[in-house]
Amino acid sequence: MKSRLAHGVRTSLALAVSGALAVGLAACTPKPDGPESAAGQFVSLLAEQDTAEAAALTDRPEAAQEALDSAWENLQAESMTATVGSARVTGDTATVEYTYEWHLPKDRVWTYSGDLQMGRRDGEWAVRWSSTDLHPKLGDTQTMSLRSVPAPRARVNERSGTDVLVPGSIERIKLDARQAGSLGAVSASLAGLLAPFVPSLTAQSIAESASSANGTYQVASLRQDDYETIAASLTELPGVTVDEEADLVATDREFAPDLIGQIKKRVIDEVDGTAGWSVVTVNQNGVDTDVLTEAKPQPAPSFSVTLDRNIQVAAQNAVNARTDQAMTVVIQPSTGAILAVAQNEAADRDGPVASTGLYPPGSTFKIVTAGAAIDNGLANPGTMVPCPGRIVIGERSVPNYNEFALGTVSMSTAFARSCNTSFAKLASEMQADDLTLAAAQFGIGPDYDVPGLPTESGSVPPADDLVQRTEDGFGQGKVVVSPFGMALAAATVAHGSTPTPHLIVGDETTTTGDRTAITPEMVDGLRGMMREVITSGTALRIAGQGEVYGKTGEAEVEGGSHAWFVGYRGDLAFATLVVRGGSSDNAVAVTTDMFAALPEGYLA
Repeated sequence: MKSRLAHGVRTSLALAVSGALAVGLAACTPKPDGPESAAGQFVSLLAEQDTAEAAALTDRPEAAQEALDSAWENLQAESMTATVGSARVTGDTATVEYTYEWHLPKDRVWTYSGDLQMGRRDGEWAVRWSSTDLHPKLGDTQTMSLRSVPAPRARVNERSGTDVLVPGSIERIKLDARQAGSLGAVSASLAGLLAPFVPSLTAQSIAESASSANGTYQVASLRQDDYETIAASLTELPGVTVDEEADLVATDREFAPDLIGQIKKRVIDEVDGTAGWSVVTVNQNGVDTDVLTEAKPQPAPSFSVTLDRNIQVAAQNAVNARTDQAMTVVIQPSTGAILAVAQNEAADRDGPVASTGLYPPGSTFKIVTAGAAIDNGLANPGTMVPCPGRIVIGERSVPNYNEFALGTVSMSTAFARSCNTSFAKLASEMQADDLTLAAAQFGIGPDYDVPGLPTESGSVPPADDLVQRTEDGFGQGKVVVSPFGMALAAATVAHGSTPTPHLIVGDETTTTGDRTAITPEMVDGLRGMMREVITSGTALRIAGQGEVYGKTGEAEVEGGSHAWFVGYRGDLAFATLVVRGGSSDNAVAVTTDMFAALPEGYLA
């Protein structure tokens, strides 16, 4: 005879007979005397979810089956195991110990014990039905129900502790072309309503995308507060539906919006934590009356990013004041923490160019050329070098700005006054890969996998060709860098070694490529020369903003020239670029505005 155990249901049955003997309950086994056998049959059938047969073993089958069915359904149980223990007999009544182990969704396990009420009539034992046969604290008019308790979602805060991303919701606005009626009219209305939030949307783009979609087309996602301003108008448009979805939302839409978006992509799958759960008793009116068991939710810890609100806001306001594409990256030399990545709306159109855009660096690259000259013994800050208005090297005629000439001056003076001719001559005397190796010493060239921030540091290919090497020496030629890469170079001089950049606290950056350590002689020489740029060179404008060290640059490109300024003050290393901004003084002005907006002595 087959066992009554259902396929896939785990039933453990330990029946105490004479205090300790376990008895199997297969249907073909003769029933021994005593209440344990009837109790064992009941819990076995309950574990098999055969509620009708289990209820038939009670003195109130209808009430019992309703309660047993309710327990399985409201607990959302996937399976259970049940055991019975010793019996306590008093005449024609008895109690038999039971232990139930419910297996609930998401690997939740709930175990408890109680007593089955038993009665004997005409020599036969049966379960005397009571709600306590399901749980010792369950009243006769009550049911049990599983409740999920969501964990608070993690937040993301910046360096000083203020939140930049918080739990919230977004509204996904969708359009079904099949339900829209006049698709053109609905698309035009949508484009008009969404223009303040998604200005790139047009009636034509909405109509084309919706008509080609298989089903509904998601037109846009809005923050809840933005959605509420147009909600009433949206509900009047045929074919438009709105779905609310939990999300992380920015506390300030002006605070590094592109970068905060990148950070959200990185952390969004880790913000939910572990939901808690409970089993409650519910009365006949549907009101929760007691908690039978609970597991507290375990929130995910908040994330911290290295962005500094004061610096980010100051940098953002400074670049926003420019109509040309403008951007600034600020790194903390002592730690590698990325303190700010700011770019204006004009730059945003080309993507995250502050950290990935590659541009010729112009004279800011003289930091690398001067470092290579010191490292290779070609010159030091006090070495006298020629600075004619123009110099011919190979087939290349290299001029200074407006062909100014200084005669023979120290390399420090040539650096401060930005003599192209001096550094072209030095580069021409180097080996093919000297600038490549030196650039890597400053952090330019290696790849940095920074969680939350796409990056490109730059490219300085070896130059066997004399003319290319000459042009590379003053930041033209084939040399390209990003503001991120030049900020690393400045941080290297400030710190004495290249820090490893990072953005999300606890997420390590992976670096690929050689980074030979910069020498103390290079550091000492460059610090003095970069300070002279501020005190008597091309960046006098910023002299009032503390002890700044820097290098200006103007890189010629088709249609104009890029304006650069890179350097450091205290524990802040920066690189500012104004694309086709002309004179480097424009980049110095942006940086000056940033420092002027910071609290006095900030990270000095």
